[in-house]
Amino acid sequence: MRYLVTGTAGFIGYHLAKRLLDEGHEVVGIDGFTPYYDVALKERRHAMLAARNGFKGHRAMLEDAAALARIWSEETIDVVVHLAAQAGVRYSLENPRSYVDANVVGTFNVLELVRQRPVRHLMVASTSSVYGANASLPFRETDRVAHPLTLYAATKQAGEVMAHCYSHLWGVPTTAFRFFTVYGPWGRPDMALFKFTKGILEGTPIDVYNHGRMERDFTYIDDLVEAIYRLAQLPPSPPGDRGGAEEDPSLSPVAAYRLVNIGGGRPVGLMDFIEAVERAVGRASLRNYMEMQAGDIERTSASAEILERLIGFRPATPISEGVKAFVDWYRQYYGA
Repeated sequence: MRYLVTGTAGFIGYHLAKRLLDEGHEVVGIDGFTPYYDVALKERRHAMLAARNGFKGHRAMLEDAAALARIWSEETIDVVVHLAAQAGVRYSLENPRSYVDANVVGTFNVLELVRQRPVRHLMVASTSSVYGANASLPFRETDRVAHPLTLYAATKQAGEVMAHCYSHLWGVPTTAFRFFTVYGPWGRPDMALFKFTKGILEGTPIDVYNHGRMERDFTYIDDLVEAIYRLAQLPPSPPGDRGGAEEDPSLSPVAAYRLVNIGGGRPVGLMDFIEAVERAVGRASLRNYMEMQAGDIERTSASAEILERLIGFRPATPISEGVKAFVDWYRQYYGA
C-alpha cells in the first residue's frame, strides 16, 4: 500500500517509514524540519529514507494548509499515519503557541485533507500525557481524561477529539494511539535517555527529577513500530458493521474510531533506568537531584489488554537490551 507519514524526519516517523519500506510499501513523507532540536539529526534520518526505493519526501509545515493541499493533490494515498507534532512536555511551558500551531491547527489541516479525499485508514498519534492527573494505574483507554497537566497534553487530547468528530461526521476509519515514553536508537536529544547517556559519557551531572521517585512505562522503538504496523492493518468498522465486536471498549459507539494504548504495562523506576544506562555506558553518573517539574507526573503505566487482544502483541523489550542499543548507536553516531 501507499502510506503518507507525517514527521518522517522525526524519531518515530523515521523508524516507521523504514519498517514500511522494508515490508515493500511505498511511503510519502512530510516533515517541517523545525529547529526544536538538532536539525542535522533530522536531516540524517531523512537522507537515509530518501536513499531508499519507494520513498518520496516533502518539506512542509503542518500549519501550512496550502502546502499540504498541494502535496495531497499530487499523491494517491491508502493509509495516513499522522505522527508529526510539537513534542516535549517541558518545552510547552516555554513556547505554548508552537503546540497550538502544530498539534491543533496542523492536525486539523490533516483531517481536512482526509475528509476531502478519504483513505482506508487514518492513524493519529497521541500520548500517555493525556492521562494527566489520573491516579488510577494502569492507565486504561476507558479512563476519564479531563485533567491534563500541560498544554502539550491538552493539544494531543484535542487531536484525539477532533479525529473522532471527523470519523463520526465523514466516515473515515480512524485509530488514535497513545505512546508511552518511547526510546531507542536515533532518539530525540530532549529525551531523558539521550541526556543521561551524554552526561555520563562527558562526566557532567544529569538532572534527576523528584529525587528519582518516578516510574515510567518505557516503550522500545521497535516494539512501538511493530504495534503501529499491525494496527494499520485493522481499520475500525462503523458501528453498524461490527457484528459481535460491539462490546470492544476501544471502539467508539458512534464512529469508525478506535483508541488504543501502545505500552507494555511494565513500569520501571527512574533510578533503575539510570543504572541501566550506567551499565551500558560502563561508568557511574554524577546526579543532580531536583524537585518535580511543573507538568510532570510521578508514574505512568499502560494497560495493554486491548492492544494485545487486537494484534496479539505487546511491547516487551527489556530495558537493559533497549538502553544498550541506544548507547551503542550514540557512541557510533557521535564517536563517543
